[in-house]
Amino acid sequence: MDYEQLAHVFLIKFRKFRKGVLSQFDESFRGELCALAYIVEKDGSVSPSEISNEMNVSSARIAATLNSLESKDFITRKIDASNRRRIIVDPTPQGQEWATKNYHQAIGTYANLLEHLGEQDSLEFIRIIGRLAEIASETENIEQKT
Repeated sequence: MDYEQLAHVFLIKFRKFRKGVLSQFDESFRGELCALAYIVEKDGSVSPSEISNEMNVSSARIAATLNSLESKDFITRKIDASNRRRIIVDPTPQGQEWATKNYHQAIGTYANLLEHLGEQDSLEFIRIIGRLAEIASETENIEQKT
């Protein structure tokens, strides 16, 4: 099998996929919504560096994202009482509501896509995405050790 040719076809098809319905929810994988979703998922009390590591973006980008979220009253930042050098980020009720609303909107869109795909293909797609995540994690761990 010519995996390079297959990779070429994959990139073309994935670009079309991202350009379609997925483009409106691309923000759910990065930016403010992703940061806020992570904070809410962890029940708050996370540090900016934890968010940066989870999202795989620079601390400068996280600082800008947190500034924006704070200006919208979606998060609060405070100094950790047990380690005064550490900042703790917590969601506000408005932030939790915004993240939850966007999460349910994304779930509805993805459920609709999966329904159109059908049960068998949906299950196979989810299995393959999971396998790709495992491979990416294994590859990352190997690269970190070298």
